Amino acid sequence: MLLNTLLIVLSSHCVWARKSEPSINEADAGLFRGSDKYDFAVVVPAAGMECFWHFAHQSGSFYLIYMVQWVTGMANDHRLFVTVNSPQGILIVSKNKAVGQINFQTEVTGFYRICLGNHNNQFGSIRVFLNFGVIYEGFEKSKKEMEEGEKVLNSTLAGIEVSVQKLQIQIFHMWRHYNFARMTKGKDHYLLLSNLNYVTWWSATQSFVILLSGYLQLLVLKRLFHTDPSRPRC
Repeated sequence: MLLNTLLIVLSSHCVWARKSEPSINEADAGLFRGSDKYDFAVVVPAAGMECFWHFAHQSGSFYLIYMVQWVTGMANDHRLFVTVNSPQGILIVSKNKAVGQINFQTEVTGFYRICLGNHNNQFGSIRVFLNFGVIYEGFEKSKKEMEEGEKVLNSTLAGIEVSVQKLQIQIFHMWRHYNFARMTKGKDHYLLLSNLNYVTWWSATQSFVILLSGYLQLLVLKRLFHTDPSRPRC
């Protein structure tokens, strides 16, 4: 009885002390340590929310860049409420801006939830451009891959490979910052287009109201000067 109790305590201790990501040396781990990048546009309806789940391994660099391109309907607020939650449902970061950039280190392996909330516009939808993904710096290799690599590559080629990987990561980070700067400038362009559309429709509405009121005034004046033939004029 004492032996069984001891085994249960030891097994439960191993479960809670284990990392959320399996070891890379395990045969059936099936881990993919690569760069996952996505970019697309999505329309968020009025007072609505769109959520996405992105899988990430532990010890990765998670990034998210977003920009509100245009608004429709009676929407006049370009801000977007963005939240990112961990696989346990814990809020990691939130932003309420038209253009934003989010970066953090993934501490737990699992599906991270990205939610886009159009809570600032109750009567108009918005279109959002997204660019997000996970970058793993210092790629790990299995024992078998390391043995095969040692047979094929010498120390010089291995050093060149490491340098090329670091260069690729640095170039990607430079591109990411450039993309964010380009989105910041593009926000002003879409804001001008939105204002132009608003001014055009508002001017057309005012012109129609002015013409309609003038026509109604003309009808009223004509009825004031209308005379009945059966009655003599003054």
